[in-house]
Amino acid sequence: MNIYDFWKAVLDQNENEIRKYFQNDAYINWHCTNERFNVDEFIIANCEYPGDWEGSVERVEMLNDLIVTVVNVYPKGRNSSFHVTSFIKTKEDKIVSMDEYWADDGNAPQWRLDKHIGKAIR
Repeated sequence: MNIYDFWKAVLDQNENEIRKYFQNDAYINWHCTNERFNVDEFIIANCEYPGDWEGSVERVEMLNDLIVTVVNVYPKGRNSSFHVTSFIKTKEDKIVSMDEYWADDGNAPQWRLDKHIGKAIR
């Protein structure tokens, strides 16, 4: 499984391509919103999400049948930005489960800025 091609299909909101990467009985957990989707539901949630999306895969780690990705996702207008960390379990080169954690990108909280601690990553 090419994880970069998978993420391209997700960002392109390409239903037919996304489906090719999953076992029929796979499930997807979005922990931050306490939601579990089957493949059809995940495709609806992804492909019918408003707007057109872009992004970049920032990190990939592989351990046996587990792929961990960190991806920066943003609308084409770049009026917001998110980071998603995905734990993707595979079997026979297809996804059987995916646990995702989505976070809004933003500024550090004011109390840390006031203490003048930390610095920008980039």
